[in-house]
Formats: sequence, C-alpha cells, structure tokens
Amino acid sequence: MPKGPARPIGRAVAAALGMGAAGAAAVMGARAFRASTPAGDYGAAVEPSGAGAAGLAADHAQAAADKLSELITFRTVFSEHRDRIELEQFTGFIDALERLYPRVHATLGKELVNGHGLLFRWPGSGPGAGTRSAVLMAHYDVVPVDERDNWTHPGFSGHQEGGYVWGRGALDDKGALVVIMGAIESLIEEGFTPAHDIFLSFGNNEETAGDSAEAAAALLAGRGVKPWMVLDEGGAVALEAFPGLAVPAAVVGVAEKGILDLELLTRGAGGHASTPPRMGATARLAQAIMALEETPFPASMPGPIVEMLRRIGLHSGFALRLVTENMWAFKPLLTQAFGVVGDETRALTRTTVAVTMMEGSKAANVLPSIARATANIRIAVGETVESAVERVRAIIDDESVELTVLSGHDPSPISDFGNEQFALLSSAVAASYPEAVVMPYIQTGATDSRHFTSICPAVYRFSPLLMDAADRASLHAVNERVRISSLGTGVVFYRELLKGLG
Repeated sequence: MPKGPARPIGRAVAAALGMGAAGAAAVMGARAFRASTPAGDYGAAVEPSGAGAAGLAADHAQAAADKLSELITFRTVFSEHRDRIELEQFTGFIDALERLYPRVHATLGKELVNGHGLLFRWPGSGPGAGTRSAVLMAHYDVVPVDERDNWTHPGFSGHQEGGYVWGRGALDDKGALVVIMGAIESLIEEGFTPAHDIFLSFGNNEETAGDSAEAAAALLAGRGVKPWMVLDEGGAVALEAFPGLAVPAAVVGVAEKGILDLELLTRGAGGHASTPPRMGATARLAQAIMALEETPFPASMPGPIVEMLRRIGLHSGFALRLVTENMWAFKPLLTQAFGVVGDETRALTRTTVAVTMMEGSKAANVLPSIARATANIRIAVGETVESAVERVRAIIDDESVELTVLSGHDPSPISDFGNEQFALLSSAVAASYPEAVVMPYIQTGATDSRHFTSICPAVYRFSPLLMDAADRASLHAVNERVRISSLGTGVVFYRELLKGLG
C-alpha cells in the first residue's frame, strides 16, 4: 500500500513545472484548461442496490469489527523455521472462521492447500459458470509483534477504541479477509447466488514469501480454471496521499515490481590483520557496493504512473493539471525529478538496490578469506531478473566479485486499466466511496497475487479500506489499526463487486 508519497510527488511536479514552464505555455495551458473528468470515469456516485451506501456500511461495520477483533487474537505468525510456528494458532483461526461465518461454510466448498492455506469455491448457477470466474484473495498470516515495542494496546489484543480495531493484521491483511467474508455471508443470507464461480484464496505464509498461494494457483490451473479477474491486497482508499488532491485516492495496483536477492562475494587469502593487503576481499566488496550506490539504475515512467498522475491532475488545481495534461512535454523532466526528490518517487520510476546484509571475518584481528553481501533489488516493470543481474555486473565492473542469485522473480505483467474488469472495480469503489478517485499504480512490494498472473491476465491489488497517512504508517509497525467504519464500507465494496461479477 502507499505509505505517504504526497510531499515527494508534490516536489517532483513543482520541479517539472519550474524546468518546463517556458516551453509551449499557451498550448499546454489550453489543454489543461479544457481537461475534465471523462463521462462515466473514476468515481461517479453510484448507489448500491437496496439501502444507501452509508446506511448499509453502518449496518455491517460493528459486526465486522467484532469478528476482526477475535481473529486478531490468533498469533498467526509464519516462519521459515517450522519449529517456530505455533500451528495451533493457525488451526484455531480456521476453526474460528467457520464459527463466525457459518453460511459461507455451509454454502461454499472449502479445502486446505499446502497445510493451512484456504481455498473456497462458490459455485456459479448460470450457464458457463466457469467462463467468468473470479478469485478474491487475502492472507491471514501476520508479521511478528516485538514485545519490547510500546503498543498502546497489546499487538494481539484486537482492542476496540476510538473508532478503530487495534492489533497486528488489522490492516495487513485480516481486515480485508473479514470484509470479503462479511460480504458473502450477507449475500447468502439474502438469497443471492453468483452466476459465475467465485473462488476465495486465503494464504497462510504471504509475509515470508511462502508457497501456499503458488500452490493454490497451480491447483486451479490443474483443474482448468482460468479466472476472468483476480483481486488481492495492495492499494487502498488513501487520504492525504497526493498534494492538491482533496478527495480520497483509490489506488489500484495493476502490476508489482519484481524482487531479486543477489549475493555479492569476494575472496582473499585471509591471514593476520596486522599485515593487510591492498584491496583485499572487504575493500573490493565495499568498492562494489559503493559503485551500486553511486550508479543507480536508469529511470523511466511506466504507463500506469503516467495515468495515475493524469487522474490526480483532473481533480486538482490548474498548476498540477498543466503538468499532467501535457506529459508529452513534461514526462522526461518529471521522470528526472522523481529520481531526486524522495525515496518513494524514486522507487516508482526505477529498479532500486538496497544492500541489507554483510559478512566478513569472524574475528576482529583476522582477515576474511570470503566477504559477502546481500542486495535486495526491487525490479522495475520493463526489467527482468536476468537484465538486473547483468546491469549490476556492468556497474560493478570487477570480475573478481562473484554474483549469485539467491532468489528472485520478474515483475508482474501490467494488467489493463481500460478494460471491463477495471471498470467493475471502479464501479464498486463508486458505490462504497463515491467521493474517491480511482487510479492505477505500480506496487513496489510483493503480494500473493503474483502467482496468479500465469492463469489470469487481469490481476489487481486493492483493499477497500480507508487510510490516512498515520494509518498507512502503522502497517508492519507499532499500533497497527483499522477504522471500524471502513470495515463496513469494505463490505459494501465487495457486495457490489460480487453482484457486478454476476
């Protein structure tokens, strides 16, 4: 989810204006003046069927909060070390889910995947029920809570106070799971049956980049399932996200960057530290690291970011719209500005390299025979694992530095944001958050949905939860919390989405 790139993006736009204001000003100004939101575009108010959106959301909010509070109490922290996993917490969560959502479990088929992953199927009743199937995703594993941190309420308490549910997983990602289940439970109660198959894939090891979602996607592929749409966590309904934009921004991830863990290794003779050689193993490793620091990957601005800026401009003041309606002139300058004004904007426009782990000698007075570092590389759309490794090799330009791919996957394909699926998402946002502007973006983090891109061309990343900057900052941090009112609105979103799927 976006974690507050508002000021960096604002500085980038200001820089672009400053650099390009002298060129073709009259033409640009005319384009900006004429620009308006296209008919039927991004956030027109649409009333959900039945009760109004606000009333329906209020009806569901507290019930969703109470269920989420209980589910937060399960310490579903996965680990790569199996002996550290509290398996009873995962089985307890699954049992509680069945008790809290009895209609879902009585109506949908459920199976366990890869141990504790969950896969549900809601059979469609119409002809060709599998031709327009959809997969709704969430994960119920969470990152740990450090007991030394000063939480206002204990991290696994699920405490409710001040209009929030507090605790680990409230936003990431048990809150999304609860609103999905709440929407389906209420629709079943009303007698609704989908025309097309609906699948629910709830992962148990997303936070450790585990394999349960991959197993679920493979299982569906083996059964010949080719989803029409997949929706997982990712963006959110963000307040205070962009300068000049007074309304919420419903940011929908249409792609996500790839991830590469790359080991850099140098070798030396070792020996006593009292007689060090010139450019030993550690010095050559440090030189390689500094080369990567001083020579960043080239910047580019992919289509979804251009469209994101355009939609921001349509709902902002004239100065910002002047830039976003004239990207033919400002795109190179804006791309350059994004690379220098902040970490968040830089990550949107290029492959990033972060050296996160280093190792040398085991003793202070011993020269290392091997020095190694691990670089965590987030691969921009348009690059691949292979091209990223080759670029790192060229930047370092030292054959004595050995490069080993520890793990990695390419960026996901870009899902269309001008198709029927994106329009359906926009309509569901309009019904639940009628004031919000829907826009695509590139997600810098990884989600379970990347495993589904091989069986579905329309994969999106969005949680219908309202967050301001402080809410977003609580993700993976102290005092994670979600607005109770937003849980109710999230139920409305998924009800409308499911109805729209038919």
